[in-house]
Amino acid sequence: MKKGILLFSAVALLTFSGSFAQESSKKAMKVKTTKAVAAKVQGAGMNFTNDVMDYGTIEHKSDGNREFVFTNNGTEPLVIMNAQGSCGCTVPTWPKEPIAPGASATIGVKYDTNRPGPFTKTITLTSNSTTTPSKVLTIKGDVKPAPATPAVKS
Repeated sequence: MKKGILLFSAVALLTFSGSFAQESSKKAMKVKTTKAVAAKVQGAGMNFTNDVMDYGTIEHKSDGNREFVFTNNGTEPLVIMNAQGSCGCTVPTWPKEPIAPGASATIGVKYDTNRPGPFTKTITLTSNSTTTPSKVLTIKGDVKPAPATPAVKS
């Protein structure tokens, strides 16, 4: 009889703790999947999805165009006055018109993939953002060497 009660208690305890663990896991998963929302700022603001763009390892002379996506998380229009690459091999493009509060836009960047080897370059934005009037974006990656040309037999 004692063994039966002890066995029943053990099973009940395991069942209870298992369902509690599942509930805790569900709550933890809920927290992980909740999308972070940037807080509104007074004035103009820039909230980038990602401020580092990793090209990875890319082919020589491949497409070097990429885009940084951002949202004006402020209460006033955002104006980007300038975008400057850290060298001539990094050419940025940016919206010239004001970006309305809540609207999204992109900063385009073209890297010259004719230069083999690893790279890390920056793009500096100048804007009327009240939180970050000067914002630095980074691109990085590694361009494979040019393919060897076969020797011509004469």
